[in-house]
This record gives sequence, structure tokens and C-alpha cells, in this order.
Amino acid sequence: MKDRIQAFLQNENKSYAQFADEIGVQPSGISHILSGRNNPSLDFVIKMLHRYPSLSADWLLFGRGSMYKVVSQPTLFDVDMQKDQPAENEVFAEQDLAADNGDIPDVNASRQDVAEVFQTEGNEPESGSRKLSRIVFFYSDKTFTEYKPS
Repeated sequence: MKDRIQAFLQNENKSYAQFADEIGVQPSGISHILSGRNNPSLDFVIKMLHRYPSLSADWLLFGRGSMYKVVSQPTLFDVDMQKDQPAENEVFAEQDLAADNGDIPDVNASRQDVAEVFQTEGNEPESGSRKLSRIVFFYSDKTFTEYKPS
């Protein structure tokens, strides 16, 4: 494991003193581990993994896999997103979309079509209530179009 710790320090471009300070151990403890005098304790490994969450525990402990975890964060344009489940922080419900007389613009509509829908009588909210500030259409080619009513 000392070789993997040494490889990690080289990869992070850190001295053992910087590393010791970052994980909250004595520099002499790191020196003893790197020289082979002592083996790292469980507390040491936990501190290291806590301070560097991208570091792979499997790699550090057993030498398997890559040094860093492969973190895959979904993006707005991921095709594999779960389509059947609403997002936890969804701002509006489906019924809010159809609140204005059931008129929902077609997602394939042009800017002009959308503008006409929102300029027709009955689609404007009553004074003092919410007002439409913008509409953003996201396309499969990872582009978008933004409409801001005047």
C-alpha cells in the first residue's frame, strides 16, 4: 500500500508534509509509512479517503482498478435519463402546464407559433399573478432556443 500512497502523492503533486496536514496526521507518520517502517492504520486510510472522495478505496487497499473513481454525473442532455420518474426538485406539476385553457405549445413549434399562442387572448395571466418570463426548447442535437415574450 505504501507504493500506492506514494503514487497518489506524486499524481497529486504533494509533499508528504502537505499531505499530512491535509488529512490531519503527523508528517512523521507519513514518513514512517512511506519508508516502510509502519503500515497505514485504518484511521489513516479513513482520513485519506474522507479527504479525497474521488480516490478509489479499491485501488488504495487492494491495488485493483484505477486510482480515481469514475464519477458519472448525468447532464441535461443524457439520453439515458429516467423518463418515467419526475425529478425531485421539479418546480411545476403537469397540471400547471395546462392551467391556461389547456393550451400548451407544440414542442416542434417555431418561435412565431409559440409567440402567437402566448399573445392570444385568454393566455395572459390576470394582473398580479404569475407572468411568463421565458420558454426554453431543448433539441435532440443538444441545441436550444429561448423565447422571451415582450
